Amino acid sequence: MGRNIRKRRSSMATKAVAASAALALGGGGLIWANFYASAHESNSGQNSTKAATAAAQVATISCPDVGQKLTNVPNGAKQGVATELANLDKQITEAYTRLASTRQAQTNDASFVQNAITGPLKEKRAATIDRIRINIQRSGGQFNSSLSQLAACTTQAANTNAGQAGNGQQQNGGQNNTGGQQQNGGQQNGGQNNTGGQQNNGNAGQAQNGQGGNGPVAADFVDITKVQANAQLGVGANGAAVNGNSGSRGTFTSSCGTNGNDNHNTDNVIVAPGVTNGAHHLHDYVGNQNNDAFASDQELAGAGTSCQNQGDKSSYFWPVLRVQDGSQDFDQNNDGGGKEGNVGKILQPAQAQIKFVGNKKGKVVAMPTALRIITGDAKAFVNGNANANVNWSCTGFENKVQLETQYPICPQGSQVVRTTNFQSCWDGQNIDSANHRTHVAFAQADGTCANGFKAIPQLQVRLVYNVPAPKLQNGTVVQPYAVDSFPENLHKPITDHNDFINFFSTNLMNKMVNCINTGKKCK
Repeated sequence: MGRNIRKRRSSMATKAVAASAALALGGGGLIWANFYASAHESNSGQNSTKAATAAAQVATISCPDVGQKLTNVPNGAKQGVATELANLDKQITEAYTRLASTRQAQTNDASFVQNAITGPLKEKRAATIDRIRINIQRSGGQFNSSLSQLAACTTQAANTNAGQAGNGQQQNGGQNNTGGQQQNGGQQNGGQNNTGGQQNNGNAGQAQNGQGGNGPVAADFVDITKVQANAQLGVGANGAAVNGNSGSRGTFTSSCGTNGNDNHNTDNVIVAPGVTNGAHHLHDYVGNQNNDAFASDQELAGAGTSCQNQGDKSSYFWPVLRVQDGSQDFDQNNDGGGKEGNVGKILQPAQAQIKFVGNKKGKVVAMPTALRIITGDAKAFVNGNANANVNWSCTGFENKVQLETQYPICPQGSQVVRTTNFQSCWDGQNIDSANHRTHVAFAQADGTCANGFKAIPQLQVRLVYNVPAPKLQNGTVVQPYAVDSFPENLHKPITDHNDFINFFSTNLMNKMVNCINTGKKCK
């Protein structure tokens, strides 16, 4: 039986993330070293100046995402591989913690990061990747030997634009928009700073680096009233007319609440089953009430649901949004919370709208029970934007502006909006895949599904928040808000993501499909 995830569990000592290296900030969180220090802080002499310069450029750690490269994991190896992938994440978290707490050592020694952090990290990752190989081959699978080349990690400069750490680099927030994906193209900012990276102004202090020390920073925000309109009318973030004037034009809405019962945990049963704190950040859960790392499909199918229609026991979950106002929430001393830089007051959505829409080319088919879909990439800041799927806006602006690499500062009376449009093509066979992505895909621009995939109802999640507007003052941001993230991803808005596991009853799923295919609006 899964754990009661409504109970706010305390952190486990065995899961402490490099606690000896973490510096307390406001009762919890990691202090992000001031990587913007000027050369006069270093020791005298040319070598120390070079060391200071090098340290000033290092903000985070970027490692190849091994999980995204997996193509085939035998059933007998899945749990072992998931455990080792979680170990890779934990190793990165520990390395980032050390990076963030050794500022002076980096200033004094230009080779410190390589010798004390990235070098040892490479060795640990190499051993872990080899255990993944053993798990796969022991179960009769084929291991791609090129994965062994992914052990090495690099450091990323503080002023790197969001998404430039990995493949699929992009400038100024333009998203790699896979054909048919119901979201808006690259944002234009009318001359505003739209880099999504930190400002390297030579004298920034920790006040610029967020309450937890690892972001966000001023460059992660923009006044939405000063952003040039970029949203495609007719494919708005609220789902209006996204399926065009033909095809399956109906909708199905499921009302599942806003997580008013504080159903949270830092697990991810899709990516890291059986691993406590596999997400390294806190999730909101609505719908299924038994989702944690140890929940089986049978337990999920038999669980209670927060949805008004009890035939929807699906699990909908996303990273929480917090306002960094100096306050401390229940998880300030927990793994995945304050210990990993996720600090501040957790905001409950004012609205959580869950809607399924059709396909603009033709009819949709039913989703299979236990289908898992992940959209967006929690590691997009260091992975690159190939899997990013982000829409940030404000009420009253959704049909005008959609942001990807910056959080909006909304005018008075307007609310912050996060919108996610999921993949809507399914391979017709699998409820999951080795990298948790290739069994589903976005429709092409004309609405068709490529490679023999079948159109399924497209899930759209729209979250609305009452957020005090941050203020930008002299290159700093006062009282910022941010999504929870892996610590090394610095709370960048591009890392927003959303997860879904289908547990609609057969009858209700059939009703949904019929409503969508016949042009009805149902709930």
